[in-house]
Amino acid sequence: MNMLFKQTFAASVLATMVVTAAQAAPAEAPPAFVKRVADGLISRLKADQGKLQNPATIKAIVRQNLDPYVDGQAFTRIVMGTYANASTPAQRAQFEQNFRNTLIENYGSAFAKYSSQTYSMRPYKATNSKFPVVTIDFNNKGEKIPVSFQLSDVGNQWKVRNLNVSGIDLGLQFRNQFAANVQRNGGNIDKAIATFKPDADAAVNKK
Repeated sequence: MNMLFKQTFAASVLATMVVTAAQAAPAEAPPAFVKRVADGLISRLKADQGKLQNPATIKAIVRQNLDPYVDGQAFTRIVMGTYANASTPAQRAQFEQNFRNTLIENYGSAFAKYSSQTYSMRPYKATNSKFPVVTIDFNNKGEKIPVSFQLSDVGNQWKVRNLNVSGIDLGLQFRNQFAANVQRNGGNIDKAIATFKPDADAAVNKK
């Protein structure tokens, strides 16, 4: 095997590996991913239902059963909006950390009220979008609350990059809240990041 052939062969193998990696996608179908996460969360809430008034317990549930499945970097860019491009990597990392911690408190308060709610999945409509959307209806005391999960492929694993609750785009509402906070802080991004508290209730109830 001469040197030219070796080089050509190696280049061909490398090119094949690059193309294969670029075309790789999560093996799990989007609806299966959402169902797995939802079932795991509900099972945990049922198992620990007697402890849901304990803040430490509810925070642990959210951190272990929901937080790992969130695409924090994508959510950060969505919420920061135009300020994401004007910020430094360190500022975005700080924003993501603060944002996650605040959402854990928000979701913790909601999950603490869990009382055996059920859900049903809507038929999944596959599209060519790189961000597939899966919608489920939560049954809350007879009221159906539609929640759409917009997903992103992170290292061949699906993660949630945005949520739509009852027709309300949470990422957009949180972006508006953050922009208002930047204005309140005179355009100071560091202060805006440090003081930003996303209000999930206000976002969902936005009409």
